[in-house]
Amino acid sequence: MKRVDVLGIPFEALTFEEALDLLESFLDGEKNHVIVTPNPEGVMQARRNPEFREALLGADLRLADGTGIVIASRYKKDALPGRVRGVDTIYSLFERGRSLTAYFWGGAPGVAEKAKMHMESRFPNIQVIGYHHGFDEDTILKDLDRLKPDILLVCRGMPRSEIWAHNNQSIPVRLTMCLGGTIDIMAKTAKLPPGFIRKIGLEWLWRLMCQPSRWRRMLDIPRFIWAVIKNGRR
Repeated sequence: MKRVDVLGIPFEALTFEEALDLLESFLDGEKNHVIVTPNPEGVMQARRNPEFREALLGADLRLADGTGIVIASRYKKDALPGRVRGVDTIYSLFERGRSLTAYFWGGAPGVAEKAKMHMESRFPNIQVIGYHHGFDEDTILKDLDRLKPDILLVCRGMPRSEIWAHNNQSIPVRLTMCLGGTIDIMAKTAKLPPGFIRKIGLEWLWRLMCQPSRWRRMLDIPRFIWAVIKNGRR
């Protein structure tokens, strides 16, 4: 499979539909596959955090969640074909109609339960057989060993989700998907940006407007741009 390196993180060069087809093929097997969706902020975190970088490199699939990743790839001979956004990917996978069991892990207390309610109502083919808030690890492995869901959604934020998934690759699931704040969107406790904002790749600005406390984290965006420019000059 062709990969495109962006500041040391190799992203699979897949279209959105190709990524969905690959995820479905993973569901046909028995092995757990870890899926990560780094954006520019995640790439910059990985440059500072060796454990997080190791987790990204050790994943089975790295999907380009941010428009900035796709733009940065154009400095390479082979650019990524487009963005494969994590929340869109899981919704589209559910929409394909395959009967699946899932476990939702993340969010504040009560959020994963709301996500279960909304997702089972919207997708009758999905059965959420377990859920837990994101502030506890003690019972998760026992739950997974007992329930053996097809898909585990880990939405505890970067880099905790990815590092945990990397350190627990032998769990009895077929897909472990690290999807940031997707559970909050599923639960409707957070909103997706308007369509035109998503189209032009300014979700980071939307998030900053909704959560001004994120401003320190957002400094990684200009750092990412500068790092890409410097790397492209070499």
